[in-house]
Amino acid sequence: MDPLSASLKIAGSGMEAQATRLRIVSENIANARSTGDTPGADPYRRKTITFGAELDKASGVDVVEVEKLGVDNSKFALEYDPGNPAADEKGMVKLPNVNMLIEMADMREANRSYEANIQTIKQTRELIAATIDLLKAGQ
Repeated sequence: MDPLSASLKIAGSGMEAQATRLRIVSENIANARSTGDTPGADPYRRKTITFGAELDKASGVDVVEVEKLGVDNSKFALEYDPGNPAADEKGMVKLPNVNMLIEMADMREANRSYEANIQTIKQTRELIAATIDLLKAGQ
């Protein structure tokens, strides 16, 4: 595969991976205050994503892929809220292990990575167009 086509393939896979990452971050943010349904029940557990490289057999190029979707097994925070339906006999409610600062940083990083891949695709398209123009001029 030629280098320009390879760069398009790699950038496209990066965009797809970052889109998945943004979806996971969005789920975490949306559930940042989701408690359990019954007294003492566990609340929403933060989701995580891991990327890896995989050889695309059709093109022979290493592309980015979502290697694993997982959960963060860190401890839940406790909050005294005896009126909450998820409160235990002591009035304590388990809160999700979602840290909004981490989620916002992850969102910003994923967004910037997505934009960088878009820029790579734009520049590659410009190089392809310039190559075609040079080939036409040489005829």
